[in-house]
Amino acid sequence: MTETDTFEEHRRLLFGTAYRMLGSVADAEDIVQDAWLSWNRADRAAVEHPKAYLVRTVTNLSLNRLKSAQVVREAYVGPWLPEPILTSPDIAEEAELADTVSMAVLVVLETLTPTERAVFMLREVFGYAYAEIAEVLGKSEASVRQSAHRAREHVQARRPRFTAEPAEQREIAEKFREACVGGDLGAVLALLAPDVVSWSDGGGVVTAARRPLYGSDHVARWFLGVLAKPAVQGVEMRPAEINGEPGLLLVSGGVNAGALTFEAVDGRITALRLAVNPEKLRGIQR
Repeated sequence: MTETDTFEEHRRLLFGTAYRMLGSVADAEDIVQDAWLSWNRADRAAVEHPKAYLVRTVTNLSLNRLKSAQVVREAYVGPWLPEPILTSPDIAEEAELADTVSMAVLVVLETLTPTERAVFMLREVFGYAYAEIAEVLGKSEASVRQSAHRAREHVQARRPRFTAEPAEQREIAEKFREACVGGDLGAVLALLAPDVVSWSDGGGVVTAARRPLYGSDHVARWFLGVLAKPAVQGVEMRPAEINGEPGLLLVSGGVNAGALTFEAVDGRITALRLAVNPEKLRGIQR
């Protein structure tokens, strides 16, 4: 197997690792490219386990990028959401794109420290042993175990406990789409839980709510109000698999202009996340 073949064999894993760490398609692609350069410079004879070497390289590159990214995100205009990616039902079942690539979980991972995020990802997503993680991060095994415990408790306390099955979520997405297209306030309200929360990420580039919206009436009226604006006329809402879950794409002139993902419990939507910042739509333009 050539050096390129070895790298390409693990490229998907490496992208998934960097994407979970950073929540950014562009940054994840940059990290994978940097890892490729590092791989080309490495003394291959000294690399006993290429996969472990590459994952360690990507993880450490991501840690460095994440520390600088946090400064940028502190000055971000409005809610910050991870960049959406398009997936498909069969791919979403694979290890690289499992539950931990969902928007809801990526948002939770964003609240971890960089080290906790790396430990959680390597342990819970890819099943690395504590000793292996300690070697990757250059930390003691005891320290890694403590980080893993904190991260696991944090994620379990904040991730959605009950979510609709994919088939039910697709049905809810379609009903929400029809209600929005028809401008039917009553139908939208019927689909929203009373305590629904909505986040919209425009990054100050595209008009979006700069704070989370709470409550079914507030959320429903805001969504229908946005869709009624002249600038939004002609925008289609199309079903799509986004981050491993059923969602909706906003399409304007054949170009994907937004991604809507949501959480649903007992047939009603409890959380909505709308990404419309053009700089964050790279992953859904493919």
